[in-house]
Amino acid sequence: MPLYEYICQQCQHRFDALRPMSSADAPIACPYCGSQETRRAISLFAAIGSEGVIAGGGSSCTSCSATSCAGCSSRR
Repeated sequence: MPLYEYICQQCQHRFDALRPMSSADAPIACPYCGSQETRRAISLFAAIGSEGVIAGGGSSCTSCSATSCAGCSSRR
Protein backbone atom coordinates (compact mmCIF):
# COMPACT_ATOMS: atom_id res chain seq x y z
CA MET A 1 0.00 0.00 0.00
CA PRO A 2 1.50 3.40 -0.96
CA LEU A 3 2.38 6.12 1.51
CA TYR A 4 0.87 9.49 0.57
CA GLU A 5 1.59 12.92 2.01
CA TYR A 6 -1.28 15.31 2.76
CA ILE A 7 -1.63 18.92 3.90
CA CYS A 8 -4.55 20.30 5.88
CA GLN A 9 -6.13 23.43 4.42
CA GLN A 10 -7.32 24.54 7.88
CA CYS A 11 -4.20 24.25 10.04
CA GLN A 12 -1.46 23.63 7.39
CA HIS A 13 -0.37 20.43 9.21
CA ARG A 14 1.45 17.97 6.92
CA PHE A 15 0.97 14.27 7.54
CA ASP A 16 1.47 10.89 5.87
CA ALA A 17 -1.08 8.13 5.41
CA LEU A 18 -0.88 4.58 4.05
CA ARG A 19 -3.85 4.27 1.69
CA PRO A 20 -4.85 2.19 -1.31
CA MET A 21 -4.24 3.89 -4.66
CA SER A 22 -8.00 3.96 -5.23
CA SER A 23 -8.40 6.19 -2.13
CA ALA A 24 -5.40 8.47 -2.67
CA ASP A 25 -7.48 11.55 -3.50
CA ALA A 26 -10.47 10.78 -1.28
CA PRO A 27 -11.02 13.04 1.75
CA ILE A 28 -9.06 12.11 4.87
CA ALA A 29 -9.29 13.71 8.30
CA CYS A 30 -6.35 15.76 9.56
CA PRO A 31 -4.90 13.97 12.62
CA TYR A 32 -4.09 17.35 14.20
CA CYS A 33 -7.35 19.32 13.91
CA GLY A 34 -9.82 16.77 12.49
CA SER A 35 -10.70 18.84 9.41
CA GLN A 36 -11.73 16.97 6.25
CA GLU A 37 -10.33 19.85 4.15
CA THR A 38 -7.10 18.12 3.20
CA ARG A 39 -5.35 17.63 -0.10
CA ARG A 40 -2.65 15.33 -1.30
CA ALA A 41 0.75 17.02 -1.47
CA ILE A 42 3.39 16.39 -4.09
CA SER A 43 6.11 14.36 -2.41
CA LEU A 44 9.70 13.79 -3.42
CA PHE A 45 11.22 10.36 -3.23
CA ALA A 46 14.62 9.23 -2.04
CA ALA A 47 16.51 6.03 -2.69
CA ILE A 48 18.72 5.11 0.24
CA GLY A 49 21.88 3.17 -0.55
CA SER A 50 25.20 2.48 1.10
CA GLU A 51 26.30 6.04 0.27
CA GLY A 52 23.21 7.66 1.81
CA VAL A 53 20.61 9.40 -0.34
CA ILE A 54 21.47 8.58 -3.96
CA ALA A 55 18.36 9.66 -5.88
CA GLY A 56 15.45 12.00 -5.45
CA GLY A 57 15.84 14.29 -2.52
CA GLY A 58 13.81 16.34 -0.16
CA SER A 59 12.58 15.25 3.20
CA SER A 60 9.53 13.13 3.87
CA CYS A 61 9.94 13.85 7.57
CA THR A 62 7.23 16.24 8.73
CA SER A 63 9.19 17.35 11.81
CA CYS A 64 12.11 19.09 10.08
CA SER A 65 13.08 20.90 6.90
CA ALA A 66 16.37 19.08 6.22
CA THR A 67 16.97 17.74 2.71
CA SER A 68 18.50 14.56 4.09
CA CYS A 69 17.87 12.41 7.16
CA ALA A 70 21.62 11.79 7.57
CA GLY A 71 22.06 14.54 10.15
CA CYS A 72 18.60 14.40 11.68
CA SER A 73 18.48 13.81 15.43
CA SER A 74 15.18 11.92 15.09
CA ARG A 75 16.64 9.42 12.63
CA ARG A 76 15.74 5.82 13.44
